[in-house]
Order: sequence, then C-alpha cells, then structure tokens
Amino acid sequence: MSFALSSAGTAVLASIPSPEISFIQLGPVRVYFYALCIIAGIIAAVLLTNHRLTKRGAEPWVVIDIALLAVPLAIVGARIFHVLTHLGFYFYEGSNPWNPFQPGSVWAIWEGGIAIYGALIGGAVGAWLGCRWTGIRFWTFADALAPGMLLAQAIGRFGNWFNQELFGLPTDLPWGLEIDSDNAAFPPGLPADTLFHPTFLYEVIWNTAGVLVLLWAGRSLRMQWGRLFGLYLVWYSAGRIVWESIRIDPSDIYLGLRTNVWAAIFGVVVGLAIIIVQRRRHPGTEPSPYVPGREWKGSGTVQSQDTNDFVDLSEPPGNEVAESDATSTAAKK
Repeated sequence: MSFALSSAGTAVLASIPSPEISFIQLGPVRVYFYALCIIAGIIAAVLLTNHRLTKRGAEPWVVIDIALLAVPLAIVGARIFHVLTHLGFYFYEGSNPWNPFQPGSVWAIWEGGIAIYGALIGGAVGAWLGCRWTGIRFWTFADALAPGMLLAQAIGRFGNWFNQELFGLPTDLPWGLEIDSDNAAFPPGLPADTLFHPTFLYEVIWNTAGVLVLLWAGRSLRMQWGRLFGLYLVWYSAGRIVWESIRIDPSDIYLGLRTNVWAAIFGVVVGLAIIIVQRRRHPGTEPSPYVPGREWKGSGTVQSQDTNDFVDLSEPPGNEVAESDATSTAAKK
C-alpha cells in the first residue's frame, strides 16, 4: 500500500500497488505466485480440517486420505467450470486451445482461471469417494472442512493480486488498486493512473470473517449433519454475488447477470436447502464421525477379533493347573 501526506501532515492511505512480478524463475522452472497461493491455501485447509476432525474422534490425518481424491478432482472441476463459462477466451478463430505449451491453452492453469464452484463440484465427488474409502461420514467431513475452505479461498485470492486480474470497476476510493496500464486486463481507453476496486481484498476480508463466524457457529450452535457446510455456502455465495457484480473482467452473461453471479445465487439456495433439510432429518447430534461399523480403533487398543494371527498373551498356568495336567498325562500312559 502507498501513502500520501494530507494537508495536516498525517499519512493517509493513497492506493494499493500491484506486485511487480508474478513468478520466480528457478533454472528452467517458472514458479508462479498464483500457484503458491493455491498450494498454501490447500495446506491451511488440510491442517484446520485435520484438527477439527480429530477433535470429533476421527483418526489423525485421515483428512490426507480424503484429500488425495478430493484435491485433484477439485482442481479439474475448477478448470472445467472456468473454461465452460469463458469459452470465448479459449475457442476463437486461429486459436489452438488444446496445445499445452501455448499461452492461453485450456491446460495453462498456472496462468489463472479456476472457478470455485467447479472446485466445489469436483471436490465434493472426490470427498464422497474419500469418505467411502475411510468410513468418515460425508457430512461430518463437509462440516469439518467448511472453515478451512473459506481460509483456503482467502489465501488463494492473493494469487489474483499477483496476477493483476479479476479487479473491479474504476474507483477514486483511497484503497483503489493500481494496475499496470500495459496489463492485458487493463480496460482500453482509461488513463494509465486509473485505480480499481480491489475485489481480491474484499473477498479476503469477507472470507476471513467467515472463518470466525463458522468456527463460532460450529461450537456454539452445534451445527452438524452438513448444516455448517450449508452456512458456508450461504456466507461465501452472498459475498460473491456482490464482488462478482462489480468485477469488469469478461464473462458470459445470461439474463443480464454474469455466469458466476448465477452460480453464487444457486450457492445461496443450495446452502439454505441443506440447512433446512438436514435440520428436519437430523435434529440431534452426530453419534460419531464414522458410519456404523467403520469406527476407528485407537492404536493403543488390541482388537484380537479383527486378526487371524491371534497370540495368547495370558499368564502362565498356576501350580494347580500344572499338577492337573501332569496327572492327566500320567493317566494316559
């Protein structure tokens, strides 16, 4: 952020500069800060979700087993959703969108272009498969993940800042965002010093506040059976409707609204439906984070009925038993 001196001589916020670089070169490898922000968000979500699941009685780090399926499918879903809602970006006369080595390719995810609602769809499929694999209740996992999802999204939005993308309308507010005038996303015809709404920052603040709200609601209101995840959908989508409405990046328009505004409206509806339906179906609390019959047994407990190589570790027989065995052996002789 840059500051200027007011007439009274005090420093006031003037504008928010964009980073001068969006990647670092490590030999032949180009590492994008956008990707690092996404990875940092995933790590933060895994750590927080593991903590929450473990407190519920789940096996420590079982979240890793679920994430092995959920994260790749979330990334694939996010990219597919983005491409389908921005077809003009990739499919036009003279384009070669299937060439993975061409800038602007549908495969060039490191350049940006993933959609959270696609990530939710793909990630939900992966999480459901992971929960079937581990025995964790799907809705238990979703509730444990909800605050971590918002935290990951807050961290990931800094990637848009490094890429100088997805900013809002021009503004003269003191916290306006500086965008390089030679940036491909800079609107033509505007003065080079035009400032824009920092929609990435608005979403960072909104999502961070949402993390606190969800943690409070889960603890104080005991929102279980997927209801906390429903609240996540409502919270995130309500904010997304606002931020998306002031963004100026190109997007497909339906009935006067951007594609992601419709997706956010749908997210609010689905979130409310989950809260209402699950409240009626499950008025009580969850008995266990595991489905019946798949409960985790701590490493300190010996479960001999679950193994075929049982070894008798009982005490050696006493004198009476030994004498009885000796008498029986003599009688047989």
